[in-house]
Formats: sequence, structure tokens, C-alpha cells
Amino acid sequence: MYRKIIISVFVCLALLLVSNCGRRKNVGEHLMSCRFLFEQWTDTLSNDPAYVCAQVDSLLVHVKDSVVYYQALVLKSKAKMFMSEIDSAECLLDAISRFCSSHGDSGEKVWMLSADAANMKGNLYVRRAVYDSARDAFSNAYRLCEKAGGYDKLFDISLNLADSYVVEGEYDRGAFWYRKALRLADSLDLGDEYRFPVYYGLAQVNMNLRDFGRCDYFFDLAGKYYDRMKPYEKHIYLNNRGNSYYYREDYPSALAYFRRLLAFLSQYPEMKFERNLTMVNMGEVFLLMNETDSATYYLDRCYPYFREIGNTTALYYIDTQLIELALKKNNLALARKRLRDAVKPDFVDPNMLHIRNRYLQHYFEESGNFRQAYLYLKENNRIDDSIRNERVKMRTAMIALEYRQDSTLMEKEMLIQQNKNKVLRLNQWLYGGALVVLLAVMFGVFAFLYRKKKRLEKERNLQMSINSLRLANIRNRISPHFIFNVLNREMHLQRESEGDRYMKRLVKLIRRNLELADSLSVSLRDELDFVRTYIDLESATLQPDFVYTFDVDACIDTANVQIPSMLVQIPVENAIKHGLRGKPGRKRLCIRIVKEDESIMIAIRDNGGGFRNADSVMASSNGTGTGMKVITRTLQLLNAYNRFPIEMRIANIEIEHEAGCEVYFKIPIDYSFELKK
Repeated sequence: MYRKIIISVFVCLALLLVSNCGRRKNVGEHLMSCRFLFEQWTDTLSNDPAYVCAQVDSLLVHVKDSVVYYQALVLKSKAKMFMSEIDSAECLLDAISRFCSSHGDSGEKVWMLSADAANMKGNLYVRRAVYDSARDAFSNAYRLCEKAGGYDKLFDISLNLADSYVVEGEYDRGAFWYRKALRLADSLDLGDEYRFPVYYGLAQVNMNLRDFGRCDYFFDLAGKYYDRMKPYEKHIYLNNRGNSYYYREDYPSALAYFRRLLAFLSQYPEMKFERNLTMVNMGEVFLLMNETDSATYYLDRCYPYFREIGNTTALYYIDTQLIELALKKNNLALARKRLRDAVKPDFVDPNMLHIRNRYLQHYFEESGNFRQAYLYLKENNRIDDSIRNERVKMRTAMIALEYRQDSTLMEKEMLIQQNKNKVLRLNQWLYGGALVVLLAVMFGVFAFLYRKKKRLEKERNLQMSINSLRLANIRNRISPHFIFNVLNREMHLQRESEGDRYMKRLVKLIRRNLELADSLSVSLRDELDFVRTYIDLESATLQPDFVYTFDVDACIDTANVQIPSMLVQIPVENAIKHGLRGKPGRKRLCIRIVKEDESIMIAIRDNGGGFRNADSVMASSNGTGTGMKVITRTLQLLNAYNRFPIEMRIANIEIEHEAGCEVYFKIPIDYSFELKK
């Protein structure tokens, strides 16, 4: 370290002498003189960025408004980024961009300077979690670097491009750029000690695809060079290795790596971003291990930092954990507040979205909203399927890249052995065989997926048909006990005219039941007409103290309002059969229908004693509960095809100082009865 400082001071003095007597020196000569000095400072950058800033400032006064001056600003912007002074780094890069724009056609040196600035901007965008802009900046840096002939820097830019694709979930393209970095390392004759960033990058790709065997293989390759890694490279290695055990749900092993990383980062106070990110990961692991106090401690420590720098991705991750933390503490109100106040970034990493959906599923389960919880479960299943598809895509891409590498090696062997024609034919056979195998595999996968899709569609249609037939069968049934009781009573009536009246009503009731049997829905007017007929027939057995009322809102057009078949009939039948029949004293039945906002409210009340417990909703001592099962299953089927469901509630109430029961329905006016999406 001291040796590097002595050399740096010596070179600065030499530059000072050159600047005083070197008016004949041009920009290119300054750049050549400073290259060694910049390399020394770059090696010191991650260990002591403040020192590098001071050394760059001492140099800037001697190389004003030149390529060397702005090249030094690039180095200073890197130091500022390591010190987490993102705004300062961005100001420096803006000054470099203005200089490059005004000297756009000045040659390779300015192009190379533009490439360095674009690469640094990409790194700043990554810090701020703006990954699409980061990818564009890295692509621009790669193009400029190729244009300037700076092939020695293409390796690092390829790594940055690969990282940006991996963060956005494009694992096949990320793997492509990692492989391209390996080919550049081959062409530049870089040793394995320079390739470990590629290895832990490929390990991260396989980690995201849940291929932990290959993940560990690449991590082990990178781990051999741990002692040669720079501090920020050690952070990446330890952080990703801990994440790999996190995704395997081996939380103690993940926590061990994160603890090791936090202890390492404590030696570098300027690495604030990395230290706070590690605390976020530790909070997540403690949360999953149900150590809520430790999770709270680390999340509270890191949240202010990410809020200060405006990193919405990190805040999104922390908010997700805070919601789950509130649920684990049985504080549903706090979880609801945190969900409402959570940040909403423009882009969310697929893995982070998977974690968020899992916690939101838990939140809605605790809230009793099982429909919304199911939607988040379904979305996570889709993400898992997407990861499996990405694994297939990456496997295909890796096979293609491996064959390209093989062909390059073959061409080299052909030049050495002077047997080009023979090797070319062999290469053609290899490509032809690979293409046939690839096409066969793709055809097999396509055929499998097509057959699976057809089978699932057939099963879904069959299940829908079965449900429709069951409903139709249930709707066509009418209680035989009711028919026989009415017929026996009418046969024993002595007054012939009154008997005719009851028989006509019974015939009307049976005819209307048959007319409505083929439809899932009926108009409110037809349903009420059917119910009135039914009550008139049953009222003879409930007299002399039976009174029923129909209260229908005058603004409701009952002919144009559709409701599910038997929605009113079954609760009325249950009220009479299980509540009012056999009850001594006054018997009351009230049907009330009103319109509120965009819904129709239907309430059926009786003073028949109510139900004793929750099980009585479906069955009583005198009945099988089939009617309420019909309503429940019909509503479940229809609600699955509607955005706003029909709500149903059954509760005990008090009517005229007597216990009673209320069946309540809330029906949206635009409710659809078509069994299709």
C-alpha cells in the first residue's frame, strides 16, 4: 500500500514538471503519461475511495479542460459512487457528457471517454434500481468501446450488461453476455483469477432458475479466488451465495453468509449501500425464522437510508417484509396501513414479486378475503411456470453458445493442423445433428404442451357441463312431501269451490317450477309471483296467527331485474318448514326488497326461533339442508365468472321480542349469468 502511494506521488511530480515545461505536449501525451497513475488509483479505489478523490483533485489543476482532465473525472465519479455520494457522481458524469458532445468527432480518445462515462452512468442507474436505463447505458458503452478499439474494457462492460439483464429476469440474455465475457477473456488471454465475476454471475443465473446444482458449481469456481477479490466483489459473492441458500429455504446457512458479509462490510464505512442491503436480507431471513425482534431491528436500521437515496426497489422489498412482520405480530390493522402506504416502483424483480405475492396471500387470508389470496397464489404459480420456461430457454441458449465455442476451437485446430476441409465437414455434421436434436426436442415439448392444454380444456368443459347438469337436476326437483301434503289436504276439504281454488294454485306452482327449471336466472317478478303462490298454499296450515308482508321498493323494475333461480323461494320455504310451522303464537314472515346504489338488497325475515349454531345454516333438525346447499353452490359457480359477487349473509335477529332469522342477499345490478369468461 505504501509503495503504491510513493509511486503515485512520484508520478504526480513528474506530471507537474511536464506540465510546466511541456507546452508542446498534446492531449494524447498527457493521457499516456497518466495511464499508469490511473491504474494505481483504480487498484486503491475500493479500499480507500476518499484517498483517490484527494489525489484526483491534486491532478486536475494541472490538466484543465483536456481528455486527461475528464478521464480523471471518470475515476473521481467511481470514487464518489463507492462513497455512496450518488448525486456528486452524477454531476461529474454530466460534465463529461457535455465535453464529449462538444468534441464528438475528435477521435478514439473521446469515444473511449464517452464509453467510460456511459458505463459509469449505467452503474449509477443500477444503484437507483432504474434497470432499463442502466441496460441502455451499458449497451451504448459497449458500442462506443468497440468503435474506439478499447477491447480490454469490453470484458467489464459485458459483465455489467449481463448483470442488468439478470436483474430484469431475462436470464437467457444474461447468460449470453456472461458467455460472451468468457470468450473475450479467451481472446485477451485473461487468467482464471480475472474470470471469477463471470462464474458468480452464472451462479446467480442458475440460482434464479432454481438449478442449485449448477449454481454451487459456479460458486465453487469463483470461491477459489475469494482472497483476490476486491471489497465490492466479495460483497457480491457473499450476498449471492447467501441468497442461494435463502431460495433453498436453508435459512440458517443463508444467515451465516449474511452475518459474515455484514462483519466484512463493517471494515469499510464508505460502503453504506452494500451494508444496508445486507441488513435488508438479514431482516428477511429473521422474519422467515419467526425471530420478529431481530427482523424489526435490522429493518428499522436500513429503512431510513433507502428512503434518503430514493431507492424504490429496496423500499418495496422492506415494505413487503413490514407487512408480513405486522401479520406475524397479529396486527392486521398495521399490515393494512403498511400495504396502503407502500411504495409502488415501475419495475419489480420477479423474485421480489414472488416474495411480495406470498406475503400478500398471507395478508388476505388473515383478512378473510380468500378470493384475493387465491389470485396471488395463482400469480405465484404463473411466475414459477415462467421460471421453468426461462430454464428451458437458457438451456437452449447455452447449448447454442457451447456449440459456437466448439466451432471456434475447431477453426483454430484446423489452422494448426492444415486440415480445414475435414474439420469443416465434421463441424457441419455436428451442427446438423444439433439442429435435428433441437428441433426434435422443441417439437416434443410443443406436442406435450399442446396435448396438456387440450386435456385441461376438455376437463374444464366437462366439469362445467357436470355442474350445469347437477344444477338443472336440482332445480327440476320439488319437495314430494309438500305435493302429497297439499293433495291429501285438498281431498279432505268439504267445500268444493275452495278446494278448486287450492288445486289451481298448486297446478300453477308446479307449472311455474317446470318453466323456470331450465334457467340459472329468473326475473324478480317471476320469482316473487312463485313465492306468493307458495305462501298462499302453505298459509292454511299456519293460521290463524300467520302474517306475511312483501315490501318491494317502488323504483325497482321487477320485470327487468334478474336473480338466481330459487334465491327467494328456498329461504321462504325454510322459514315456513323449519321455523314457523308448529310454532305457537304469532307467526311473522317479511320479505323486503330495496335498491341501494348499484345493488338490489333482499332480506327474508321470520320469528321462528332462529338457528342454534353455524351448522344450522345448512341443516336443521327437520330437514336435509339441500336447499341452502343449492343456493351456496350456485352462487359459488356464478361468482367465479363475475367481478363483483353476490353477497349472502344468514344471521339471528330479534323480531317483536322474539328470536328470529334473517337471510340477506346483495345482488349487483349488472350481474352476469353466463358461464364463460
